[in-house]
Amino acid sequence: MKTIIVPTDFSETAYNAAHYALGLARQLQAARVVLYHAYELIVPIPDLPTTVPMVNPDELRAASLEGLEKMTRELTPLLPANVTLETRAENHLLPANIDQLCRQELADILVMGTTGGSQLEEMLVGSNTVEVVKNTKCPVIIVPADARFTPVRKIVFAADFRHVVDHTPMQVLKKLLDVFKPELHVLNIDHDSKHFTADTPYETLQLEQLLEAYNPQFHFVEHADVAQGIIDFAEQQQADLILIIPRKHGFFEHIFKRSRTTQLAFHSHIPLLAIHE
Repeated sequence: MKTIIVPTDFSETAYNAAHYALGLARQLQAARVVLYHAYELIVPIPDLPTTVPMVNPDELRAASLEGLEKMTRELTPLLPANVTLETRAENHLLPANIDQLCRQELADILVMGTTGGSQLEEMLVGSNTVEVVKNTKCPVIIVPADARFTPVRKIVFAADFRHVVDHTPMQVLKKLLDVFKPELHVLNIDHDSKHFTADTPYETLQLEQLLEAYNPQFHFVEHADVAQGIIDFAEQQQADLILIIPRKHGFFEHIFKRSRTTQLAFHSHIPLLAIHE
């Protein structure tokens, strides 16, 4: 593990995520933590009226650098030994540029705070955070506003057992499991066997074989609400991290959408690790 990137907007939640990232850097023996601020310069469209005041690009960049300098001063005393703290500011939209940034910096993981509190719904539909998850192949740890870093010893992997070989990014997953070396709990949530198919036992066996080296414990839990079931189980297990693999179409798709009929009112303090399929 070499590089952890922390996108920041200088909010309290961003500072909290940065503190978490420093703890993570210590555990994973990372070499560097990069604080990244993407500021967007609004460009007026000719012949269209606008009430948005014009901003001097030099002033905008200066403010960004000032914010990063202040953040660096406050975090430096907490910096683990042998870890460097770097900064980067760019005139970009964060979600649109995040994957390119990760490639340029050879990032191993992103750490971001939530934008709307600690509820899982807000965690997953928050503006920048969810867009970053959607637009990068780099693993993202989403840190709830009230979370404090604890060494990652126990991970709950919420899996749907559908097309396991095709949709589980095993190379990335194994790399993370190799560095965390956690107690691994694989969780499947179902209700009235709605998601159980004739292939489920075979898919379960495939995942068990893929993860054999990590001695996973498998759990099958009945719950009417998938997300609520994940949170309840993770809290019961006192997990340090919840792992999911978001899909564009699949079991966890509804978690990324604000439901009109179900409000996901979870007040979990457990960070969420999202890995793209």
